[in-house]
Amino acid sequence: MGGYGSGRTSSNIKAESCRSLEVNHLKRQGCLEAGRAGKWTWSRDGEVVAQIGFRTDEAQIVLDYRVRLYGGDWEAVTQYVPLVRIACNFGGQRPYFCCPGIVNGQSCGHRVGKLFAGGRYFLCRHCYSVAYGSQSEDRHDRMLRRANKLRMALGGEPGTAHFIASKPKGMWWRTYNRKRLEIEWCEDQATRAFIRKYSHLLSLDDSATLFETGAE
Repeated sequence: MGGYGSGRTSSNIKAESCRSLEVNHLKRQGCLEAGRAGKWTWSRDGEVVAQIGFRTDEAQIVLDYRVRLYGGDWEAVTQYVPLVRIACNFGGQRPYFCCPGIVNGQSCGHRVGKLFAGGRYFLCRHCYSVAYGSQSEDRHDRMLRRANKLRMALGGEPGTAHFIASKPKGMWWRTYNRKRLEIEWCEDQATRAFIRKYSHLLSLDDSATLFETGAE
């Protein structure tokens, strides 16, 4: 079967707002084994909110579902998504989807790990121009998010109001010190980005003082 038009409706689709299929999740559940068939579900708070049917052979996974666009009637869709399996360096194989999308008359064919329901079909993020929310963050928010992720990985609380957690049991000191320095660097960069963003509200003396303080 040929490819699929993207049905692209917006260049501002966010990944977080789209249902998606992740090839590694399907593999872990055994859904990519040849001859396997069943249903894949999405849940929220323990309740199923959507599901699609699938069946798999050696070369592809076939998706069966219904879709309704722009308030129109529900329509049945059968989509064929090619699969490729790449040998890993240490044995085994890693599966990928081959995106079947066609955009502006050009076949996509990207080898991807995730497909998004951004329109009638499940296609890669390139076909739907899907962006992750983090891509629209400014440097201040991006640096704080990175620092908070590291803080919580050490078992601590997010936010500069909290102390960085002590070294977790079993972690090498050099690893802990590297993560601690990275947290401090990210938070320093966030402070500098914040000052630059609002520097027009500060006097020259105030800006100089704040940057000198941040450099200490």
